[in-house]
Parts: sequence; structure tokens; C-alpha cells
Amino acid sequence: MRTLRYALLMLALCGSGRAALPPLIDRDAFFGEVQIADAQISPDGRYLSFVKPYQGVRNIWVKKTTEPFSAAKPVSAETHRPIPGYFWSRDGRYLLYVQDHDGDENFNVYAIDPADPPASGREVPPTRNITDAKGARAEIYELPRNEPDIMFVGLNDRDKAWHDLYRVRISTGERTLIRKNTERIAGWTFDHQGRLRLALRTTDAGDSEILRVDQDAFARIYGCDITEECWPVGFDPDNRFVYLHTNKGVNLAALVLLDPASGAVSPVESDPLQRDDLSGVLFSEVTDRPIATLYQDDRVRIYWKDAKFAADYRWLKARCGDAELTFGAHTRDENLFVVFAYGDVEPGKTYLFDRTRRTLQLQFQEREEIPRAALTPMQSIRYKSVDGTEIQAYLALPKGVPPKELPLIVWPHGGPWARDTWGFRREPQFFANRGYAVLQPNFRASTGFGKAFLNAGNGQWGRRMQEDVTAGVHYLIAQGTVDPKRVGIAGISYGGYATLAGVAFTPDVYAAAVSIVGPSNLNTLLAAIPPYWESFRRIMYLRMGDPGTPEGRKLLSEESPLNSASRIRAPLMVVQGANDPRVNKRESDQIVIAARDHGVPVEYLVAPDEGHGFARPVNNLAMVSEMEKFLAAHLGGRYQQSMPPEVAARVREITVDPKSVVLAGNPPGQL
Repeated sequence: MRTLRYALLMLALCGSGRAALPPLIDRDAFFGEVQIADAQISPDGRYLSFVKPYQGVRNIWVKKTTEPFSAAKPVSAETHRPIPGYFWSRDGRYLLYVQDHDGDENFNVYAIDPADPPASGREVPPTRNITDAKGARAEIYELPRNEPDIMFVGLNDRDKAWHDLYRVRISTGERTLIRKNTERIAGWTFDHQGRLRLALRTTDAGDSEILRVDQDAFARIYGCDITEECWPVGFDPDNRFVYLHTNKGVNLAALVLLDPASGAVSPVESDPLQRDDLSGVLFSEVTDRPIATLYQDDRVRIYWKDAKFAADYRWLKARCGDAELTFGAHTRDENLFVVFAYGDVEPGKTYLFDRTRRTLQLQFQEREEIPRAALTPMQSIRYKSVDGTEIQAYLALPKGVPPKELPLIVWPHGGPWARDTWGFRREPQFFANRGYAVLQPNFRASTGFGKAFLNAGNGQWGRRMQEDVTAGVHYLIAQGTVDPKRVGIAGISYGGYATLAGVAFTPDVYAAAVSIVGPSNLNTLLAAIPPYWESFRRIMYLRMGDPGTPEGRKLLSEESPLNSASRIRAPLMVVQGANDPRVNKRESDQIVIAARDHGVPVEYLVAPDEGHGFARPVNNLAMVSEMEKFLAAHLGGRYQQSMPPEVAARVREITVDPKSVVLAGNPPGQL
């Protein structure tokens, strides 16, 4: 059916007068349910698992490694919400996955024994909720190798702000309290023998402390202040020293070794190019030594520490070309690896790599219905912001047309303490296929560029951070790439905030805007954050503004697009999940009301079964179809009119008449 729709679209386009652009790709290819993804091999190498739809919902399937995919069988049967993530137990007996309720992010952990017979009246084995904490959120800390039936988890069922530490037996769900969290512990670290060794504590001031866990007490052995970051990465082979990620006293985060007995620290590595933060360390679970360090530059840089893995990587690169390679799940002896190869115009190929035999077998290609030849490269660019700060960004240009006077969509990332990276990204590729240039700016406060760049965003929401976004637009206009009259902005979470800030604070720049779960009033946002964010509440106050002080409330008020809604002139679309625990629905309601009351054309979508962003494909397709139509009307891009009946019905169900939106009472933090 997808192939037929694509063929019909291509035939329609041939007579549309826009033959220079690639054929219009069905939005379902980008945002519909993925047909197969996320392969993992069992630790014993006997089974390969993956996710694909079962009865219309993304579930876990399993087959023997030696079997064809046609022999695979479903082992889970979620009926409403796609499974967001899963993994094998250490012994390969159980598959474990997490699930929440309609986007409320109160995740529980579920266990399946694939060898069990189907449950009564079903085609799949029974599923057990092994954390079973209603209204609480489970945090997975450790699966010890020496006790494969054990999992250490945190649950905030006693205190919503802090997670107590539990030992859970996977086979029975038996739960034993290990530590009641009364000392602001934000995380726990175990050694290779499954012993609890370290705790990460957040102080009342927002500083971080690494504590040694002694029999009857904690001992502080390392710390960094609120403007810095430090956390344990893993123990060395002898369980004597622990590797830390830290930027204490330096600009770029580095890898160091900490002696928990004495607190002594010795350097291991910082970026050899002195350009980026350490972004990750790969460890061998056979030797417990680092395999490689990673730095997220324009593209990822890898520094290999293990000669055999380095040789494997070179062998793989020779066969996979320019693709980025990720070593995924592996067997216990690290001979068989799932390898994921992806690129800017390649959503991903999954291979099974046998290191001993040096064989590489393609398992499947993700979203193979997307024609790769119609995708566009992701370019890294740099430009100067208003104050001269250099901003790195990614630019996607529509394929087949000259890069002149194009309509532009600015797509700021969420977080904002995150960053955009190189690779296949469905929103930029989708918009580029519709004829837009797409800019993804890594504005100040983005991570990975050093402590100074991150902290330069403190107190700068809607100010310098927004100027960095606007400067990218002006840069592309000055280059002649973009038509200044056809610039739009859209984003999710902080990207939604940047969207609202863009049209409220720089109303002359944008001709259309789409805010998806974006906050509009920073005072009410901070008043309603989830209680389990308590460990970084002070950090948020530092970076945004402290609502506990008159100066902080004033800053937050000035940074809030809601308070400048009278300046908005661009047509606005607002999208919200009703159960969003991070950005309360009120944030969207109030900006819709303000835009409506100031005569701004506004459209509103609210999904009753979603949270912070949409997970269900039918909701994503409904949202994207309306966003695509909205942007085409105001910026002139292409629009696919066709959609399946169930998507059209969902559009009607989640569309809210702005005239009907009202607020009930004043929430805490309302100015």
C-alpha cells in the first residue's frame, strides 16, 4: 500500500510543474510506524530480537539467530502505545521493556520470558510488571553480571521527588528496599561485582557530590559546583578506581580516574583537538577496559584504545563507506555484535557482525520505503551571532533546485541543554522534500561545545540564545539562500519555546510558526515541573532565572513569550499532549488564548493520549499533516493532500477550536 501511494504521488508530481524537486515522499514513510528496527542479540547469541508492528502497535519480536525473519514471532502485545525501549536480561532468559501511561512518563519495567507458552486467549507469552508502582516512575540503575536474575531500580513511590533504591528479582518481581533516599541522592554506581560503591548527590545549592558508600555512612570524595558537571562512568578492571566524566576546573569535559579510597584524581584524556567535550566512552564487558572515547564534533570522532576493535572498525568502514557505525548489543563473549550503520541520507542498516569469522550480514534496512536518492545531505555550517560568538549549525537544502531565495524552516533543538548532531533526521528531511531549506542551530547553552559555551546561555532564554537563532536566519538571507519573506520557525519542547520567542520577540523575522509542547510562561513552567526533577531544580534556576527572588521572577517574566503575545503577527500553530508532565498543557492553552485575543490566526491540536511529544504514529501523522498544510499555506512549500481515513479522523478528533479554550484558576507562579 505504501509503494502504491508513493507511485501515485510521483505521477501526480510529474504534472505539477515542479519537476526539479524530487518526487513527494509520502509522510507515512517518515512518521508512520517503523516496520522494523532496534535489533538486539541475546547474550548467549541464540536469539535476535527487534521491534515491528503487532496488531498495529510496535512490539517486540524474536527469532533464532539462524532463522529467517519470516520465522520470527511476537512476544509482547502492547495494544495502544508503542514500546519505547527494551533489552535482554544478563542471562538472556528475559526480555525487559519500559512503558508509561499515555505519555505521563511514569515508566514501569515489564518482563517477558520468550520461552513461556502463550497466555490464555493470546498469541504471546504473559507479560509481568516487575516494578508495579502505580503513579511512580522507575529508574534502572544496574543489572549485575554475577546475578542475572537481579535488577537494581529506583522508585519514587514513597517520595515523589527522590527515588529509593530497590533490588528486584526479575523472575518473581520480589522487591527489597536497599536504601531509603533521604539524602538527595540522584544516582547510584555499582562495580563489576554488583556491589554498591558510589552515590551522586545534589546539594541544596545545586552542586554535585560523588559519595563513597560505606557500610553505615557516606563519604564525600569528589565534587563540582553548579556551573560544572561530574559523574561516574564505570569502574576499572580491578574495581579499585572509577572513571569520571568531569569539567571541574576546565572548559572541556574530560575523562579522569578517581580513587574512591583517597579521593585522588589522575587525568586520562581530554579532546586531542581541544575542541569538544568528551561525549562518551565505550567499555568492553570482557576486559572492563575502555575500548574507545568519543567526541561529538560536526561528525563524531572516535579514538580507539583497543587494537582489535580498532581493526574491526577499519574493516567495517571499508565495507560501509561514509556511514557512521554504532556497536550495539553483543554476545557475552563480545564475538557477535549488532552493528548499526547510518548517515544523513541513510536512516539505517542493521548488520550482524562476527568478529572471529569477519563476516557481516545485513539483517534489515530501517524505513526502506523512503527513497534514499530523494534525500538531501546535512551540511555543517558556521556563522557569527550578534556579539561575534561562533555558532555551529546544520543546514539541509531541498534537492534538485538552486539554493537561492528558498523558503526556510528554522528547527531549534529541544533541551535546551542538548545539541543537534549529524545523521538522518526525519523532520529536516521531510521539510526539505517539501521544498524548504532547514536550519538546525546549536545556539549557546547547547552541550558538547565546552563549559563556557553552555554557561553563556545562563539567564539568556529569549535573549542571546534567541539571537543566535535569529543570526542564522540573517546569515542565510545575506547569502541569498533564503527568501526573507518566507521564513518559518518550528520546534519541540525548548524548540517550541524558541518558536514562540521568535514570533514574540522578533515579529518581523517569521511568517509562520509551529510550537510543539513549548512553554510560554517560564514562571508557570517552573512551578509545574515534575517533583522528580528536584535534583536539578537549582540548575534550572541558574540557567533560566530563580522564581524565588524578585530579580529572578522579573527575568523569567521578561523571557516569557506569553507576556509579549501582543507583538505576535505571524500565524501560529500550537501542538500539545494532554498528559505532558514536563510542559503542562496550560503552557499551550494560555498562548493560544493570548494569540486569539490579540487577533493572531492560531490553530490548536491537543492529543488526549500523549505527553511531551507524540509517540503514537496516528497522532504523529495527524500532527504532521496539519503542520505541513499550515506551512504550505504561509510559506509556499509542497503539501500532500492525501491521507488514510484513520489519520483524517484523528485530525478531527485532536483539533481544538481556539474560541473554546479557557483557563481554570491561577496556577502557582502566575504573575
